[in-house]
Amino acid sequence: MEFLDIAKKRYSVRNYTEQKVEAEKLEQILEAAYVAPTAANLQPVHLIVAQSEEALQKVGKAANIYNAPVTVIVCADHDKAWVRPFDHKNTCDIDASILTDHMMLQATELGLGSVWVCYFKPDVIKEEFALPDNLEPVNILVIGYANENAPDEDRHEKTRIPVKQLVSYDKL
Repeated sequence: MEFLDIAKKRYSVRNYTEQKVEAEKLEQILEAAYVAPTAANLQPVHLIVAQSEEALQKVGKAANIYNAPVTVIVCADHDKAWVRPFDHKNTCDIDASILTDHMMLQATELGLGSVWVCYFKPDVIKEEFALPDNLEPVNILVIGYANENAPDEDRHEKTRIPVKQLVSYDKL
């Protein structure tokens, strides 16, 4: 599959079957995170994979995980992040987002659905998983087999602003 085909195919899945995600597929998704770029290659991220019933219940206390069989809690490590010297912008959220995007697209290529959950209670995640102060849960990636019909892959023309509004070019 070509990259743009994968990107167009991906959508937010909010209804999952009970089918487990195969270990090989999960490993490929985590490999996609592993190879994702981070600022200055500092890799200020930590992933917590929850797939046991107990772990999924813990995540479910903080967020709607749509009965998915796997969640990945994407954490930013503030102690390791690159900081832009001019304005002190900490890039760990950006790095965590890049990893999440890589995982979502890999899941799509493997025939899995996903949804990026940012509406969650970070304090509950920190408590349930005993996260140290330097780790901030940024998002929860929910992964599994979709139990819903995929939207039209050409939907972007109807649901997105035109490219002309998205992009501007400098005038030479």
